[in-house]
Amino acid sequence: MSGRGEEVGWKLLGGLAAITAGFAARKAVQAAWKMGTGKEPPANPEHPDTTLAEAIGWAMLSGAVMGLARMIATREAAKRWRKATGALPPGLEDIV
Repeated sequence: MSGRGEEVGWKLLGGLAAITAGFAARKAVQAAWKMGTGKEPPANPEHPDTTLAEAIGWAMLSGAVMGLARMIATREAAKRWRKATGALPPGLEDIV
């Protein structure tokens, strides 16, 4: 692959990794919320019947875990890309 093909390949691989990590992270966050609070997570934190504390807590927990999962998945995908191609994926640069 070269040029445009590499970009498309990386977008597919990186996107698939991020989506998979997102699904796993969501399940983990829901389980952690239920274990920590004894309640189901808010179905819609923006709904006025959800307490502000629950909405903020859910947003903080889910945002942090989802962001972390996506970052880890993308890093692992980039490692595999580099191992397979000998170069970093398009858009990532060596930072020394």
